[in-house]
Amino acid sequence: KHIENPKHRLEIQDILWRNKILFDPTPSIINIPPQSAIKTADHPPIYSKQYPASSKDQEIKFQETQKLLERGQIEESTSPWSSPIVLVKKKDKTMRFCIDYRRLNAITIKDAFPLPRIDEIFDQLSDATYYTKFDFKSGYFQVPLSKEDRPKTAFSTRDNHYQFTVLPQGITNGPATFQRVINHILGPTRWKYALAYIDDVIIYSKTFEEHLSHLNEICTILKNARFRLNPEKCEIARTQTDYLGHRIKNGEIRPSPTNIHGLLNTRLPQTADEACKFVKAAEYYRKFIPNFSQIAEPLRKFVPTTRTQRKKGQKTIITLTHEEIKAFEQLKNFLTTDLVLRLPNNRFPFKVQTDASDEGIGAVLLQIYPEGDRPIAYLSKKFTQAQRKWSPMEQECYAFICALDKWHNYLSGITFIWETDHKALTQLNKKAQVNKRCERWRLKILEYDFKVKYIPGSINLMPDYLSRSPVEDAEEDPDETTHLISKSTQTDISNVNNHSSIVAAVETRAMKLRNKTLNDISNTKLPSDSLNTSIEENRTTPFSIEELIQAQQNDDYSKNILNNIKKYKNYMTKDNLLMRRLNPPVPYVPQGDFRKTILQIYHDTAANGAHFGRDKTIHKIKQRYFWPSMYKDINNYIKSCIPCAQFNPRRQKNPGTLRPIKPPEGVWQLVSMDFHGPITPTSQRGNKYIICLTDVLSKFVITKAVRDNTAQTAIRFLKEDIISKFGTPRCILTDNGTHFTSTLMNELIKQIGSTHLYSTPYHPQTNGQVERYNSTMDAKIAALSNLRKTDWDDQLSFVTFNYNTSIHSSTKQIPFEMMYGRSPVLPFDHQDTNVTLSYDSEHAKKLSQFLSKLNEQAKIHIIKNQERYKQRYDINRSDPTYNIGELVLCKTLNIRYKFDVRYEGPYRIIQKITPKTFIIQHVKKSTLYRQVTTDVLLPIFERIY
Repeated sequence: KHIENPKHRLEIQDILWRNKILFDPTPSIINIPPQSAIKTADHPPIYSKQYPASSKDQEIKFQETQKLLERGQIEESTSPWSSPIVLVKKKDKTMRFCIDYRRLNAITIKDAFPLPRIDEIFDQLSDATYYTKFDFKSGYFQVPLSKEDRPKTAFSTRDNHYQFTVLPQGITNGPATFQRVINHILGPTRWKYALAYIDDVIIYSKTFEEHLSHLNEICTILKNARFRLNPEKCEIARTQTDYLGHRIKNGEIRPSPTNIHGLLNTRLPQTADEACKFVKAAEYYRKFIPNFSQIAEPLRKFVPTTRTQRKKGQKTIITLTHEEIKAFEQLKNFLTTDLVLRLPNNRFPFKVQTDASDEGIGAVLLQIYPEGDRPIAYLSKKFTQAQRKWSPMEQECYAFICALDKWHNYLSGITFIWETDHKALTQLNKKAQVNKRCERWRLKILEYDFKVKYIPGSINLMPDYLSRSPVEDAEEDPDETTHLISKSTQTDISNVNNHSSIVAAVETRAMKLRNKTLNDISNTKLPSDSLNTSIEENRTTPFSIEELIQAQQNDDYSKNILNNIKKYKNYMTKDNLLMRRLNPPVPYVPQGDFRKTILQIYHDTAANGAHFGRDKTIHKIKQRYFWPSMYKDINNYIKSCIPCAQFNPRRQKNPGTLRPIKPPEGVWQLVSMDFHGPITPTSQRGNKYIICLTDVLSKFVITKAVRDNTAQTAIRFLKEDIISKFGTPRCILTDNGTHFTSTLMNELIKQIGSTHLYSTPYHPQTNGQVERYNSTMDAKIAALSNLRKTDWDDQLSFVTFNYNTSIHSSTKQIPFEMMYGRSPVLPFDHQDTNVTLSYDSEHAKKLSQFLSKLNEQAKIHIIKNQERYKQRYDINRSDPTYNIGELVLCKTLNIRYKFDVRYEGPYRIIQKITPKTFIIQHVKKSTLYRQVTTDVLLPIFERIY
């Protein structure tokens, strides 16, 4: 929306649309070699015991590890290394899952890979006019970790041992590793029109036309690398932007207002002591301020020269004269301009000074120059009432945490000094246990490399002054509302409203296709009092107080309470209305239509409910009404809401436990067949598909590159490549594609005496043998093919042969041996010169015994593998049972737009084929039948009200 030129806006939207995969929320791992980030030389493995945890915490650990396991971000481990899991309580009382890598970080060899010099970055940006900023979605988790380093990231739950497959958060070399990766990805575009400071990527150009080209190039590079971006934190084609703590506009680079806000907006001194502290704080930088003594002279009278003056003047209320105010403002301006405040320069070390008082916190970010310390930014923040009650150690530590949050871009990936006048904090990283709040903060700073230095309060002047004259409003502990330890990779939703144009641009085309009236709605001007109107609408009661009083008097339960009100301490009356004693008191709602009306209004209506979930609806209703079974009734009402079921995404695993197919008794008794493709590009011979047949027991595969996926092609493949060479299989399993369900195909299978089995529609697990080979085959063929990938069909036979002559993970046998009864001889194998011919019956008997043994071993291994996979698959997965006659909703296939119905229906179950497979009939369209499995069904619950 900030791009006023319609043509320019469309051009930007077109680029974003073509690269919309960048904003896909599905986790992705970039296609680079796995990174080595944890070098520990010959240090023996470190094993840390797990911290004690309650059964509830153990369940949280289990759920979090399952999420990471499903995303492929961790794997099971046999590593001798182990770091403990820490659960940190968030503001909403839920827990955050963390790994405490302090001991691992202590022995890790620090990666010296350089971060870009910030002053050089600003030199590059100063000539540009247009800027685009990208932020990665959980950036660390997109970087693959080397197999050598994975065991070092290991951690344990109560029942298992895991290790990360991606770069974990909290390791000391995380920033350097990520910087190396992004430098490699951006390649020669760096320092020309793109730069990255860890996960903050910026594209800069002089003209809009150049910016379009640069934006398209970087988007293509990131898309090819399989990166995923966080749209809420991206900015596109801006003429003004904040980057690395500075505001950039029209070639000018100034400190961001947030960096000088802490000092620039500080109030006038109210007491002599405050004026004294300000003068002393400013005096710390006097060598950089011309004529300091002359400017500060009007305020000098507040600086005591004796102990008696110091004691008397501490709380003396003062009113500054015009000259004194002028001196105060002049010194503030000097401290926030280029004469004192400097752009950051990586050639000089950073230093953070912090302090806390009864009023709030103060902090200064400095760099140590040869001529003295130069400030980079200031921070000043008030305490909440709760924070005022914290211990001094907690308040002082909180100041450092706020400084890290504020200046993360400067401090991540470098070594810096933290100076504090609270001596106990020098042991923060050495003590085994601190109090819970400091322990949580200590986990937050794992990724930073710093040294704590104690300085006397008489030197810590500027932070002390800022803490006693705090500017920024108080807020809750930022760590309690942060979802990830690593700020460099976390998703920050605080700027969603500012950057929602990214999401809008990606979604624009789909939205235009489905609803042209959206533009009319969005352009409608609301009346000036619309906000107040909406508030009043939310406060509207569904019935009058008089009607509710009458209903209470007609209800036996409430009538009994009213008649014996003194016995019921949890109830009270107000103007004849029975109220529940809550804070504040709320009316009691008797049984009947009143409860139903309340449920409808606070769940179904647009103004008050908007079909939000159970917890939000309960919270709304319990603040306004009460009845004994309200939690149960609300839960049932929402559970039985058809629109919610049809449109809400299912956040749990698909229901239905795994029911593995029993392995066949022998080779060639059950085979599965499928087409794979169309494949792009088409080969030089014009082939676009691969037809594949797999023996279910031996896993032996036969493949052929073909031009199309018609029934005639499938029949020709069966005749010429299967039956004439290997014989007739007993059963053939296929999907429900028209090439396999055609009359010609069924007649052929009937003629050869085989049985034709079909997999359940839209349930590829049934025909998983071919699906598994297809996924394996693609990568291998691509690796062997030429640059244009047009000779992929030439490589198909080699990939198939190597697959058949390699041991299979589920059978622990070689498919070739099970098929032919002999070991394969590969090219370049050494062969014996002697040839033995044997035709006696003994040889045939031995061969039969050998094959039988292979078959039995394969079946045993398949069953074990199925049991192991089933155990993992069934974790946290419901196994619903359905009966004939029940009403259900069925998952919508091929959803095109965001607002499409996710579940169709209602359907009625009319036939049960297996415990997981059913025939359903549409209630309103009696001719519509479907064969489905439980993972696409959603039950319809009976509603109480």
